[in-house]
Amino acid sequence: MRRTALAVGLCFFLCGAARAQEATVTIDNFAFTPSELKVKAGAKVTFVNRDDIPHNVVGETVKFRSKAMDTNESFAITFDRPGEIAYFCGLHPMMKGRITVTP
Repeated sequence: MRRTALAVGLCFFLCGAARAQEATVTIDNFAFTPSELKVKAGAKVTFVNRDDIPHNVVGETVKFRSKAMDTNESFAITFDRPGEIAYFCGLHPMMKGRITVTP
């Protein structure tokens, strides 16, 4: 019985440790917050538009593009490789951000 409890506990611990990191970038008042983000490889980053006008997210150094998001809509992407990812809003190019993906 003790062995079974130990095995189950170890499984929960390892499964929790293997869970990928998640982060959120909000879009509000013509800005990405945080504008600079650091995550580990395999992290899922969700962009949420809290502004009252549409925005999108376009990758510069890694190619990706979201659709135009209305208020409270979101776009998620997983970054599997380490590196620097610069991005901007294709509708308002002065809005910029950067994600650093570490190993």
